[in-house]
Amino acid sequence: MNTLSRRQALKSAGLLSAGFFLSTSLTRALAQTAAVAGPHKLPALPYSFSALEPHFDAKTMEIHHGKHHAAYVNNLNKALADYPDLQKLSPEELCKGLDKVPEKIRTAVRNNGGGHYNHSLFWQCLRKEGGNGPEGPLGEALGELFTDKEEGEKMFAEKALGVFGSGWIWISVTQDKKLMLETTPNQENPLMSGRQPLIGLDLWEHAYYLKYQNRRIDYVKAFVNLVNWEFAAERFEKITA
Repeated sequence: MNTLSRRQALKSAGLLSAGFFLSTSLTRALAQTAAVAGPHKLPALPYSFSALEPHFDAKTMEIHHGKHHAAYVNNLNKALADYPDLQKLSPEELCKGLDKVPEKIRTAVRNNGGGHYNHSLFWQCLRKEGGNGPEGPLGEALGELFTDKEEGEKMFAEKALGVFGSGWIWISVTQDKKLMLETTPNQENPLMSGRQPLIGLDLWEHAYYLKYQNRRIDYVKAFVNLVNWEFAAERFEKITA
């Protein structure tokens, strides 16, 4: 009886310890994404978490937006806490003017300001039942960049697969109003090199691992079905006006 009681006691203690550990871990996880006071806010998604299925799954979208993007916003606010003048700048302005950001916080602003800007744009680049290529000025510009849709998708996929580790792939607009296919590491973006991003795809594993594991190519192919070309066309006309 004593042996049984001791085993039961040890089992109960183990369960309590596990419960405490899980509770503590959950509290820490929530704390990491709890809103930090500051000028930058996490934008709401323009659709539900499940709206992009089966291409992008609901759980990935929930974590990607509510945890990863939220963390960039929080960390950007923390980095700017002692710099009221920089707090007045938009994420785009911060990315364009990194040389004016004090060296002490420049890396944090590059990583987190870039992460905030990149994701805010990324959500707008997606839509349910997207993927139908644009006509008009953007369609003509894409025709100059790619011979046809098939070649464009192939070049886009090859360049995306060529990114080692984490980063982004972009179709951006150069200073002479031409389209350019390019990649950036980590959370950097074309703004930091004097270009305007038109559409971008997040190539960090957190964007696709739950559904696609290490099959980045399948994730890239899925993105083709979700591109919000209407948004991209309107953005292109504003950039090139």
